[in-house]
Amino acid sequence: MPYLLKWILISLLLGGLIGTASAIFLQSLEWATQTREQHLWLIGFLPIAGLLIGLLYHYYGKDIASGNNLLIDAIHQPSEKIPFRMTVFIYLGTIATHLFGGSAGREGTALQMAGGIADQFSKPFKLSAEDRRTLIIAAVAAGFGSVFGTPLAGAIFAMEFFLVGRLRYNAIFPAFAAAILASEVTHLWQVKHTVYTIASVPDISFLNLAYALLAGIAFGVCAAIFSKTLRFVNQIFKSKIKYPPLRPFVGGVILILCILVLGNTKYIGLGIPTIVESFGQQLPPYDFAIKLALTVLTLAAGFKGGEVTPLFFIGATLGSTLSIALPLPVALLAGMGFVAVFAGATNTPLACTIMAMELFGSQCGIYVAIACVVSYLLSGHTGIYEKQIIGEAKHHRFSRDVNKWIGDL
Repeated sequence: MPYLLKWILISLLLGGLIGTASAIFLQSLEWATQTREQHLWLIGFLPIAGLLIGLLYHYYGKDIASGNNLLIDAIHQPSEKIPFRMTVFIYLGTIATHLFGGSAGREGTALQMAGGIADQFSKPFKLSAEDRRTLIIAAVAAGFGSVFGTPLAGAIFAMEFFLVGRLRYNAIFPAFAAAILASEVTHLWQVKHTVYTIASVPDISFLNLAYALLAGIAFGVCAAIFSKTLRFVNQIFKSKIKYPPLRPFVGGVILILCILVLGNTKYIGLGIPTIVESFGQQLPPYDFAIKLALTVLTLAAGFKGGEVTPLFFIGATLGSTLSIALPLPVALLAGMGFVAVFAGATNTPLACTIMAMELFGSQCGIYVAIACVVSYLLSGHTGIYEKQIIGEAKHHRFSRDVNKWIGDL
C-alpha cells in the first residue's frame, strides 16, 4: 500500500503536468503547421531557423543535445539531473522546425519535455536511484501516451524502448498510471487526436497470414534502411561541417531546394493528411521514399522533432503501395505499415502492436502483430536510439544477414 500510494501521488503530478505540456505542444504544433501552409514564404527562412537552433544547442544545450538518448542513459545509469531547459529547448526547436518547413515528428519532443519536467522532482521527493529510473520511465509513458492518445501503448513503450528484447516490469504500475492520467488530462484540454479507420479486416487464413509476413519483411527492411541511413547521413554532416550550428543551416538550404524541385509541401511537417489518405486509397510507390529522404536530411542536419510520426507516414504509404502486390485491404496494409516500420526502427514490437489496436481496433491485432514482430526481427539491432542496450539478442543469423545486406546497399 505505501508503494501504491506513493506512485499514485507521483503519477497524479506527472499526469497533470505532462498532460498539460503535451496539450500545449500539440496546439502549438497545429498553429505552426497551419501558419506555414497559409504563408509558404516562411519556408525560405528554414536555413536561418536551423542556424538559430544550432547556436542555441551549441552554446547553451550541449549537455542535452543527445535528446532521447539522454533519457535512456538516465534510466540505465542515473547521474546528473536532467536540466529543465531540455523541455524549453526541444519545444522551441521543434516548433521552429515545423513552422519553417522541416520534416520531423513529435514523439521525441514529447518524451524530452516529459523527462525534463519529471526529473525536477527527483531531489525534492528524495527518490533513490532505482525510484528515479522508475520516474523517468513513467514520464516517458506519460509523454508518449498523451501526445498520441494511446496510453496503453505509451506504458508498454516506456518499459520496452531502452532495453532491446526485455521489459522492465518493476515500473509497470507507475508507467500505466502516469500514461493513463496524462492522456486523460490532454483530453480534458480538448485536444483532438487524428482518427484512423480500418473499415474491414479479412478473416484469418494461412494465405492471409503469409501476406502479412511478406508485408512485415518489407516493413523491417524499410525500418533498417531508415535507421542506418539516418546515422550515415548524420556522420557525413559531422565530418564535413565541423562547426555544429552550420549543419542545420546547410541542411535547411538543401531542404528548400528539394521542396522547390518537388513543387509541393506534401512531404514536410508531420504529413498527417497523407497518412489519412493512405488508409483510403493506393498511393504512389515514391511517397514513402521521398518522406524517408527528407526526414533523414532534416534530423541528421540537426533540426529538432521526433522520428515517429514520419515513420508512421513512411510505413502507412509503403503499406498502401504494397496493396499493388498483396491482396489485403489497403487500409489494413496502411495500418500494418503505420506501426510496423516504427516497431522495427525503435525495437518496440509489443508497444506498436498495442498501439495499433488502440488506434484501429482489436480486429486487426493478429495482422499487425505479425507485421510488427517480423519487422522487429529483420530490422537488426541498430535502431534510431543509439543508447539502447541489447537485453536479449534477436535471432542472430537473421540479424547478421540483414545487417550485411543493408550495409552492402
